Amino acid sequence: MTAHTDIERGGWVGKLPTSLVPYVILARLDRPIGAWLLFLPGLWSILLPRAACWSSLRLIILFAIGSVVMRSAGCVVNDMWDRKIDRLVERTAGRPLASGALSMRQALGFLVLLLAIGLAILLSLNHAAQILGVSSLILVALYPAAKRVTWWPQAMLGITFGFGAPLGYVAATGHFSWAALALYAAVFFWILGYDTIYAHQDREDDALVGVRSTARLFAETSVPFLAVCYGLVVVLLLVAGSLAHLSLWFLPVLILPAWMLARQVTGLDVNNAPLCLALFKSNKWVGLAVALSFLAGRI
Repeated sequence: MTAHTDIERGGWVGKLPTSLVPYVILARLDRPIGAWLLFLPGLWSILLPRAACWSSLRLIILFAIGSVVMRSAGCVVNDMWDRKIDRLVERTAGRPLASGALSMRQALGFLVLLLAIGLAILLSLNHAAQILGVSSLILVALYPAAKRVTWWPQAMLGITFGFGAPLGYVAATGHFSWAALALYAAVFFWILGYDTIYAHQDREDDALVGVRSTARLFAETSVPFLAVCYGLVVVLLLVAGSLAHLSLWFLPVLILPAWMLARQVTGLDVNNAPLCLALFKSNKWVGLAVALSFLAGRI
């Protein structure tokens, strides 16, 4: 019987030199959904204010590259923290640090390289965004510890992974605003919801090794919790759009991501791990649909 894992060793990964494959897997480059989900809040926040088209395009490109790099760095930090726990969880036992394919020293060297690239991107942003970007590293370093001390590591992830929302807004405008705060709150509840879905894949293994999560906390009652989270996402997106003075075209287009979120709530089966993974991955399309609504609101 094949072990349950989300590591992808086929496709383009299988064509790489053998020595590079552990680094690709450590950085989760074989599974780009995480980079997408890190990038999308930044994309939303760049499109929310009425910045110049060329300026917005430049920031979108920088945030896309930065999201891949910093998501990879976050995965390295997470796996350095969790390597002993990962050996005990079926889905994560094959990760490079847990399996011994890479040493801690190799992982640290790779992390330094990723952070250097991230720093180069950060220095191309305005001064206010640079300060925010540096402060986010504290959150990246602390997140892996959250699952050891609280039942709400998904909330910590929401604060950390959603930091692209205030960062993108400040990079685009040079200042913070109530619209940016509402957007950050929307991103927080979005991440809280979709990462709860994701955590249901490991609920039983997490219980055995003592890892806490909202999936374990709510278990079979996760559907109403998810409905509250996603309902708040839609409300807060409406508030953000209103505060940013988006045009009325924003409203009908927002119906699409709202419908997609509702489908996740009604379709969730917390005991079906492949379905949980599929629903989690579908949030890429939710995020792109929200971006489309903000773009429509700029007309």
